[in-house]
Amino acid sequence: MKKTALITGASSGIGRATAIAFAKSGIQLIICGRRQERLDELAKILQNDTSVYTLNFDVRNKNDVATAINSIPEAFKPIDILINNAGNAHGLDPIQEGSLDDWDAMMDINVKGLLYVSKAVIPEMVKNNSGHIINLGSLAGKEVYPKGNVYCGSKHAVDAISQGMRIDLNQYGIKVGAINPGLVQTEFSKVRFKGDAIADTVYKGYKALQAEDIADIILFAVTRPPHVNIADALILPTAQANSVTVKKQL
Repeated sequence: MKKTALITGASSGIGRATAIAFAKSGIQLIICGRRQERLDELAKILQNDTSVYTLNFDVRNKNDVATAINSIPEAFKPIDILINNAGNAHGLDPIQEGSLDDWDAMMDINVKGLLYVSKAVIPEMVKNNSGHIINLGSLAGKEVYPKGNVYCGSKHAVDAISQGMRIDLNQYGIKVGAINPGLVQTEFSKVRFKGDAIADTVYKGYKALQAEDIADIILFAVTRPPHVNIADALILPTAQANSVTVKKQL
């Protein structure tokens, strides 16, 4: 029987690449995001390989999350796979200069948004004694770097929540895994630096991970045999040793 996956943050980056990889493997898709036009564009591509349904909502709004997920048609139920991909970074300031709005955005999307979506999806998985959840973490959830304070805090929270989910859901046969990328060349830096030209320099001088690289690993994780769970994976580009050590060609 064809499985169904719900992917948040599917309109760009890792979420979009994951949707494409899943579609090519015949997984039925519910793609979620804030930009309906991008979801529609992606849906046209995916429909060549699988059935697809779009949901337009902001993970920060718990009421909108619940309403959207409750509106999923029967043809796309049950949700077998949940990819909690929506996330962001805002600013790169020392703690004393940080913006409260930036902090709210990171905690609301990276932590609370993940929880809101999970809360809407997990009960059905528990009822069915089946399911697979992949949370997108980060190298920033494994270590802390200068001026990364709140972003690192949000991703450390994702790491802890993933571990807690895995413990609580173990008795129901639900797999929970975390995929933690290092430097990935997506819109991430443009958002973090708020359009500043410095964002263009982040990926120069070395080969960063691509969204498709992470999508391949997510697909690998969700296609393991029933007795195998990829619980926690850290993926770095070869040029990167940790958050502050990157070999660049001058």
